Amino acid sequence: MAHLLGAEALHLEYPTKVVFDGITIGVNEGDRIGIVGRNGDGKSTLLGLLAGRKEPDSGRVTVRNGVTVGVLDQSDTLDHDKTVGQTIVGGFDEHEWAGDPKVRDVISGLASDIAWDALVADLSGGQRRRVALAALLVGDHDILFLDEPTNHLDVEGITWLAQHLNRRWSKNSGGLLVVTHDRWFLDAICTATWEVHDRIVEPFEGGYAAYVLQRVERDRSAAVSEAKRQNLMKKELAWLRRGAPARTAKPKFRIEAANALIADEPPVRNTVELAGMATARLGKDVVDILDVTVSYGDRTVIKDVEWRIAPGERTGILGVNGAGKSTLLGLVTGEVEATEGRVKRGKTVQVATLTQQLDELAEYEQDRVSDVIGRKRTSYVAGGKEMTPGQLLERLGFTSAQLSTPVKDLSGGQRRRLQLLLILLDEPNVLVLDEPTNDLDTDMLAAMEDLLDSWPGTLLVVSHDRYFLERVTDQQYAIMDGHFRHLPGGIDQYLELNAGTAGSRSQEHDRPTAAGGGPTKKTPKLSGAELRNAQQEIKAIDRKLHKLNGQIEQAHEKVAVHDQSDFAGITALGAKIQAMYGEIADLEVRWLELSELVE
Repeated sequence: MAHLLGAEALHLEYPTKVVFDGITIGVNEGDRIGIVGRNGDGKSTLLGLLAGRKEPDSGRVTVRNGVTVGVLDQSDTLDHDKTVGQTIVGGFDEHEWAGDPKVRDVISGLASDIAWDALVADLSGGQRRRVALAALLVGDHDILFLDEPTNHLDVEGITWLAQHLNRRWSKNSGGLLVVTHDRWFLDAICTATWEVHDRIVEPFEGGYAAYVLQRVERDRSAAVSEAKRQNLMKKELAWLRRGAPARTAKPKFRIEAANALIADEPPVRNTVELAGMATARLGKDVVDILDVTVSYGDRTVIKDVEWRIAPGERTGILGVNGAGKSTLLGLVTGEVEATEGRVKRGKTVQVATLTQQLDELAEYEQDRVSDVIGRKRTSYVAGGKEMTPGQLLERLGFTSAQLSTPVKDLSGGQRRRLQLLLILLDEPNVLVLDEPTNDLDTDMLAAMEDLLDSWPGTLLVVSHDRYFLERVTDQQYAIMDGHFRHLPGGIDQYLELNAGTAGSRSQEHDRPTAAGGGPTKKTPKLSGAELRNAQQEIKAIDRKLHKLNGQIEQAHEKVAVHDQSDFAGITALGAKIQAMYGEIADLEVRWLELSELVE
């Protein structure tokens, strides 16, 4: 494969730190490289050096003659006096760019909800980010450098971007380097992974799943000091192999080696035990949202929502920006009142929210980390083991030296982790996570997921990070057109359902729209007898679902009156409840299949 770009003996240091020490790497035609590593180890710096945005202290970067380079920085580099249209397509006339399917696809995928004649200065930070990405992607570049391209994109936008990058070049042409903490995105687009650590760049074959396997193999022979990191990666690998096997089907991913490494690794969560513990702490009543509608003036945000949240439930909530996710969570926390219907809360419910704003840390800005945690509980039980707050901080990536750091001097990722710890030390039994992955690198995301695996409460998550959502929740729901619906097929089902509404959303603003999508998949027609049989089966499923819901309610009542010291008995009841929930999920999948056939 032809060489696009190379770096030789790069050395870079700051007054207090050596960032890179003599690294030599190259990018060839067809390379799709994801860059991972701890925050502060130099991922964005490496991208800047290779893209020519930074100069090394020694060494050199060479680019093949004629190769064009495109760069997406994390910072806002747009001209705020230009309109959205001028920024994306420049000075080209409409007839010049409107006939280009790639340009239309980019505009539809990233800027469909932004007014074409709006000034960049009047856009939100997220809108500017999407406009900058669109302006880059409409151009023709041989190699792209993308620094956190999924920031401010929702699940649909991230899926679109992965598809666009996968079809942008032919298999053995073009080059891509991307820094991102979005692990689903890394697996979707990358054929290689570079880990930045300890002043070097270490290459691995494949995307994130393959990288995890190779890193476990590497850490297995490492020093004892790496034991904690090794065990965490083995847990991550176990989930990748068991919970999402399709992710590991890339070439060169050694399935046999992966299975051998996780042979004795238990499932990431003991769902039955956690359900029993959650029921013991909460009783049968958590929060019931009953036929609720919420309106603001003439605008109805959510309507006729019924959601009975169970003890130990771990639910991910999906929806486009503005769909009403925050409103729904506000009903759970009590910050939003229903316009119609009612919200019923259990007497023992204690809800805590990990917000995007880090409000919990405002009163501690001048305090040292050790002083902040010292005012909380002196111990915390995680995974059946009692831990001190200091040990929890270590588990979340804090060093002993950082314990004396004032909160105001912590990085964004450190503040995020401290915020989570303070919330957990208050021991809520319902935890709401609103975009919790912001500012965290892949190692810290794995550490957060590990901690949440042993948390025995009800967990509700809103996140655009698909990997995180699938990893920490057991079921997903979506808000679509104001209605709240279960997704037995998970995020894939949500994307399929949402694809049908993309066209209608694209016409809400005065701006160019993409020429129509692909052909609609047609459902085969049923014969008369087949149609009657399908309709009868749907009715039978409806009856079975009603019966199961009643049985689950009765089971919860039994748990509520059961001897709370009989943990084995509570666990057995929890197992029956989980089995019934599993049967409901299977029936709902079949119901959806039949409904599509009879429509």
